[in-house]
This record gives sequence, C-alpha cells and structure tokens, in this order.
Amino acid sequence: MSGHPSPHVPADGHAPVPPPPGGYDTVPPAGGPPPAAPAPPGKGRRALITGIVVLVLLAVGVGAWFVFREPPVPDAETAAEELAAALEAGTPADVPLALETSASPDEQYARVFEQMLAAVGEDSGTVTVKSVTPMQEGDDGTATATATFAWTWPVATEAAWEYETVAELTYPGPTDGEAGAWEAAWNTGIMVPGLEPGESLAVERTEPVRGEIVTTGGETLVGMTPVHHVGIDKTRPGWDTAATKLGDVLGFDKATTDGIAAQVDSAGAKAFVEVITIRENDPEYDFDAAMAIDGVVGIPDELPLAKERDFARALLGSVGEATAEIVEESEGTVKPGDMVGISGLQAAHDEQLRGVPGLAVTIEPAEGEGREAFTIEKADGEPVAITLDPKTQLRAEAALADLDDLASAIVAIKPSTGEVLAAASGPGSEGYNTATLGQYPPGSTFKIATSLAMLRSGITPETPLPCTATIDVEGRQFQNVPGYPESAMGDAVPFRTVFANSCNTGFISQHQEISQQQLHDAAASLGLGVEPAAFGAAAALGDVPTEAPGTEHAASMIGQGQVLATPLAMATVAASVSAGHTVSPWVAKTPGEKEAEAPSGDLTADEAATLRDLMGGVVQEGSATLLQDVPGIVGAKTGTAQFGDGSKAHVWMLAIANDLAAVVFIEEGELGSTTAGPVMHEFLKGS
Repeated sequence: MSGHPSPHVPADGHAPVPPPPGGYDTVPPAGGPPPAAPAPPGKGRRALITGIVVLVLLAVGVGAWFVFREPPVPDAETAAEELAAALEAGTPADVPLALETSASPDEQYARVFEQMLAAVGEDSGTVTVKSVTPMQEGDDGTATATATFAWTWPVATEAAWEYETVAELTYPGPTDGEAGAWEAAWNTGIMVPGLEPGESLAVERTEPVRGEIVTTGGETLVGMTPVHHVGIDKTRPGWDTAATKLGDVLGFDKATTDGIAAQVDSAGAKAFVEVITIRENDPEYDFDAAMAIDGVVGIPDELPLAKERDFARALLGSVGEATAEIVEESEGTVKPGDMVGISGLQAAHDEQLRGVPGLAVTIEPAEGEGREAFTIEKADGEPVAITLDPKTQLRAEAALADLDDLASAIVAIKPSTGEVLAAASGPGSEGYNTATLGQYPPGSTFKIATSLAMLRSGITPETPLPCTATIDVEGRQFQNVPGYPESAMGDAVPFRTVFANSCNTGFISQHQEISQQQLHDAAASLGLGVEPAAFGAAAALGDVPTEAPGTEHAASMIGQGQVLATPLAMATVAASVSAGHTVSPWVAKTPGEKEAEAPSGDLTADEAATLRDLMGGVVQEGSATLLQDVPGIVGAKTGTAQFGDGSKAHVWMLAIANDLAAVVFIEEGELGSTTAGPVMHEFLKGS
C-alpha cells in the first residue's frame, strides 16, 4: 500500500453500499419542488412547427374540398318563373331551351299567336306558374322537374280563355365546376295544349246585330237599313276626273267638290275614298247616275238609321267607328274598328244596343280542317224603347222646317207621365241638340217661376202691383217690351193682368220682396235648374243661381241676368203646371235604373191651379191670343230675352193644351208673341 486513500473508498473508511432495486425515493427539499430541469435545446420549437404544419394541412384539405366539390342544384321554381315571363313576353328563347329542331321558338310563338294578339292586344295575355313538381336528382348531378303554366287571354270584357300547359325541366349538372342552368324541353304544346308543329291559332270575331230604337209601343224608329258607301276607287280607270262628275250628280257645291278632289289626289295609289253614304232607294240622290261614272264605286252595307233622314237626328244620335278616345275609355270593351254610338241616344245606351261580339278560337293545321279550342257565343243588342211619338215629332220638325239660319227647337211633354213626345231641333241648329242641350236666358217665360215665388210670399192674382213704363234698380233702368199696351199699365194693376201682358216693371217691383234663393226654389219646384234625373239621354235643365247682386237679381225676376234654361227645361215647367206636381221628364229608361226622387219643395196642386189660371189669362187677353182656336188650350206664356247690345232677342213661347205641354224656342226674333207664337200655333194645330 502506498499510504494514499483509494478513490472508490468513502472518506469515512466504510465500503460503498449499492442502492436498492428501483432506486431511492426522491425527497423534496424543504420549501417546495426543485426547479424543472431545462429541456434539451431545439425540442420545443420542433413541436410548435409540427402543430402549425398539421393545421395548415387541414386547412388546405378543407379548402380543396370546398373548391372542388360539386355546386348545389339551382331552384327549379325560379327557372319556371323565368320561362313564364318569357312566354308572356312572346320571347321564349330568352331562357335556356332544349330544342329538337332548328325552328326558332320566338318565330313559332309569333306565328301561333298572331291573330290572338291582334284580337286582344299585344300586352293582354298573361302566363303564370301554377305549380312545379318536387325536383328529382340523379346520381350524376342531374335533376328533373315538371312545371305547369296557367295562361289567360282576356278575349271579352267578362270572359277569358284560360288553359294550362306543361313543360319538362332538366338540369344537366355543373360544367367546369360552375352550376348549370335548367333547360325546358321546347315543344309547341307548351304554348297551347295539343298544339302540333306547324299549327297555329285562328281567331274569328262574330259581330252582334245592333239593337233597334223603338217607341214604347214597339214601332221601329231606328233599325238596320241597307245603304251604299259611295266613293272613288283609284285602282279604276277614270278616277282622276270622277270627283267633279260625282259632285255634279250629287248636287255638291264647288268648294265641297274641290275638297273631295284634293282628298282623292292625296290618297294612296290603291285607295278607296268614301264620299257619301246613300240609303237604298233614297229619292234625294241619283244612285244609278253616280254608279255610271268611271272610277266611282258603291259598296253595299247595313247601318242603324231612322226611317227618315232627319227624324229626331240630334236626339237619336249616330253610329260610327269607335274613336281612339272611346276605345281607351271602354277599358277593353270596345276594339278599334268597332261600330259604336257616337252621339245622342245611340251613345247613351250604346252598351245595351251594341250587344256582345262572339269569338271562336280554332287550332288550324297547315292542311285540313281546324279544331275548336274556345268559343263565346255572340249576344245581339237589346232594343231601347223611347217615348217619342212619331206623329208629334214629325209635326214639330215640320213647324221648324223653314228656320234654316237660326237655332230653334220644339219640345213636347206629356204632363201626366213625364214622357217626352217630341224633341225637335231645327235645321238652323246644324245637327246640335238645341232641344235638350241648348241653354239660353228664358226671358219672360221664367215669370212662371217668379210668379210661384210671389204666390208663396202672399201675393194673389188680384193683388195690385205697379206697372210703370220704367223702373230703376241701383242706377240700371228696366222697361217693358216695345208696344206694351198702355191699358195694362198703372200704379195698381192686378197681378193677373201684369202676368197676362208680361209687365217687366211690375215683376221687378217685387225684387226686394223676393230673394234670389226664393226664385231658385220656385224654379226647382217646377223642374227648372235641377239635375235631369233619369232622363235617359244627354240633357240639361238650366241654371238658376241661389245668389245674385242687386241688378242681376232684378234681371233674374224676368228671366234674364244669370238665369239659363233649355227648351226641355221650359217644357218641364209647363208640364209641372199642367200636372199639378213637379214633373221629371224622361225619354228612355235604363234597365235597373231607379225612379227619380221628387225634388224638395214640390209644387202643390193649389199652386199649379193658380198658375194655370194666370197662364189662361195670357191666351184670353194677353200676348198669346193667337192660340185661342187651339183645341183644349189651357194657357200659355211668351218670352223675349235681349242679348248682345240689347238690339237682338231670343224668343220663346210655352203652351198647355189637354195632356200636352210644349215650348217653342227660336234663337233670334222680334217678340215671343210675334215670332215664336205662329210656330207654336202651327205645331199645336198640326197645319
């Protein structure tokens, strides 16, 4: 031994003891666990990178799945809606279609519906989706569905052709990762059920027969009458000189003939220029001579006309081709080219008279007979009964026949019923319905209404009134008509004499006692200045203001100022006096129309009796003595209403005879007694 200790021997000199199996338990030192041993360098960073890589790979995988997955199948209902819109617009090719032929769907549509669109209008038909079956998906990404479409064609005002068609829809699947589009298997049956290629629709309209205008007794006044449309055909030799020759044959003046010639010259090379419509066998025109002129043609037709050319023309009205305004206002009832009532009773009752056209829709093949698809039976027009009495109307027209240069009218009413027996407008009215629409100051005929207001204020036929030569109202001087009898003047003249001789100053003397409102109310009680309830045609019953300043109110007392009346209105006044109650005149009844209500402040029987007594005095001693020989004469009233500078006057006369109340109006004349009186006499006497 050397004297140095061994390195494997403990310092205390004992030999080393091996540890027990499994090692010794670690006893933590006081104060907590010892600090963890630091990880080997680089190990934590590798774990973090590994986690990030995993996440990135997951995201890439999800993204790749999203990018490369098949897109969902589009909604079949949306595709059906788009097809319906294209069908309604007439452009089915606007949406994807599966075609079996090279035929253009748009051209097929135009050919199939050409006549239908002409009949109902370009924008009238509608197509909507009724239903779409649940989508059936295939294993290869395709899908199918069936769409049902509802079609509506408004072929008449209250009728439509409605039907359904079916289209098979196919989804072909995605293309290059993009969603595909639904396609409809195009066939002509999508447009009309059962329609085969090459077939189209034919639409035939059947015109109804226009209803007649008849009397309440059933006599025809206006019916379908054979006529010829006479004109110049520019495709025929001699047309260039035909206008002058035709004008000579028909008796036209040079200006009219020159106008026809100019119209013919400016027309197209193949035009037919209508010149006149002539009734068959009309004695006024030499039809055969007209047909002998080279270039002149007569096209036969039937038109609703009165038996005589001028019979009640202004009241009955006319029938002609519908204007653009009438077509628009009809809201589909009237089509361009339809014959409709243009004026008068023909216009007022056009719907009843016109009827409803028939319509037949057929499917027409390229060859062979067609088959019916839809039909509406025509409904001929219904007759309209009117109150005119032909004999009374003709008598009125004869009495006015010589008044070529002045508007004039005669209206006659049956007081017991309110029926208008005559409504004649003279030739000087130039076609205007003066009888029921012409409004003029009524002059002294209005004194019947003024008298009623005075009676209601307490005046009697024997009440003395001043009838002086003149009277001043707020600086305006009023006077009586020229030639007023001095024997009927004075400071205390009985009211019946004032009325019989129509003393202006006597009536105006009461203007402070009778208000304008009282005048209005009295007039309304006689049927003047009110709405023409249930008359049955265009009409007016005048206007009586409820307020008027001093001088205007004074003028109203004698039917001037702002007071207006139509001949119909003044005939209504006479009829009310005769009947003993307020009369509502009528010429035609509208089906379902309610009877007119009696106006407030109705005329009483006692008031009417006094007015008849006063009107009788006009015939016995006043300004209508020329009517004394008229059978059954009850009374009358004359009227003269100055206009312009006062040098001209409208003239009137009212009369009651038996169950007839009549008025004569002439646009200009001397006096009611001297100008209108003889015409009334001729009418009532029938000579």
